[in-house]
Amino acid sequence: MPFDRLNALMLLSECSGDDIWSPEHCRQRGVPLGWIEELSDSYESGFGRNTETIYLEDRVINQYHGLRDVDLAIKLGEYLGVDVQAVISRAASRRHLVRLIHEAIEEE
Repeated sequence: MPFDRLNALMLLSECSGDDIWSPEHCRQRGVPLGWIEELSDSYESGFGRNTETIYLEDRVINQYHGLRDVDLAIKLGEYLGVDVQAVISRAASRRHLVRLIHEAIEEE
């Protein structure tokens, strides 16, 4: 399936800023393979704050390999023509950054 603006908008609508998607989930959702390879990494839980802790099915895990949906949202924003660097400078959190990318696209 070719990747286009509609696919990008649908994927962006699924991004919260707080989740890590597995490579398999990304493939199923139609994320371009090059992006999966570029953005995937291994992440470790931090236990200082709940936002640093990784959960899998309501269970705390120490490590997870995947793609942060905030990174995907940034990539999607760039694909859709958003000046992502300007948006990043205004964002107070990952969740806020995703919302600002959504707003920038809606303002087009």
